[in-house]
Amino acid sequence: MSRKLFCEISPLTYRISLRKEIILRNLEDLVKNRDKIAKTHSSRELPNIVKSHSSLLVRKLHGVDIRLQENKVTNIGLACNKINGIVVHPGEVFSFWKTIGEVTEKKGYKEGLAIRNGKPTTGVGGGLCQMANMIHWLVLNSPLTVTELHHHSDALFPDERRRVPFCTGTSVFYNRSDYRFRNDTDQDVQILVWIENGDLCGELRSERPYPYRYKLVEEDHHFKKENGKYYRNSKVYRIVIDRETGEQLRKELLLNNHSEVMYDYSLIPEEQIREDEQDT
Repeated sequence: MSRKLFCEISPLTYRISLRKEIILRNLEDLVKNRDKIAKTHSSRELPNIVKSHSSLLVRKLHGVDIRLQENKVTNIGLACNKINGIVVHPGEVFSFWKTIGEVTEKKGYKEGLAIRNGKPTTGVGGGLCQMANMIHWLVLNSPLTVTELHHHSDALFPDERRRVPFCTGTSVFYNRSDYRFRNDTDQDVQILVWIENGDLCGELRSERPYPYRYKLVEEDHHFKKENGKYYRNSKVYRIVIDRETGEQLRKELLLNNHSEVMYDYSLIPEEQIREDEQDT
């Protein structure tokens, strides 16, 4: 019988271990990234819209209490107040958690849906992954450089009005799993986020247009059964297009998805199952 890790002994030792990791991450940033993390906010909007997007806030997720979705709206509203208007200068790094800070009930955050160890659970501030997903989607449609990203490894829920390729989001957990990008361009960029008519809305802005635009496409999407389990598969590419000529310059493979389906198999659309690759 293997010995338990210190963090596995009890809820108290888990909290102690978590606090230790938070302190170590903060010390690392203090030493290595003190002058690199973006901190400037501006009410003046930069003139050029690089990319805009919106996503539905309250979705009906199979087996999930709708109250958790409603609480998520409160959590994301509080995060909007921290992120909206942040400017990332050339050479600076945007940090999701350095911008928002620690989420606590004292600050008004509520119990929402969270993912821990690959499984749905609940936690104060739950639902903020949607905000990180929004920012990541804007960044993927730009020349900015992602420096920290944590993908959800499994297909946890069936689609509900999904508008972006599968698995192009990111997981965040204070503050060990952060989402960060660096501005390696020669101009300021700015993130705007707000809630409007039940949607989370976002814009990535810059001082002037970049020479390229970007398009993300998902190909060969299907489900297949392997050793009694279903997996969701697809490839996600980013196409780089010359803004002036409209010429496609390159097609980059971003993701080769092979994610275990963690929800009821009866919810998988039959037309998306590869019959010839199922177990007999």
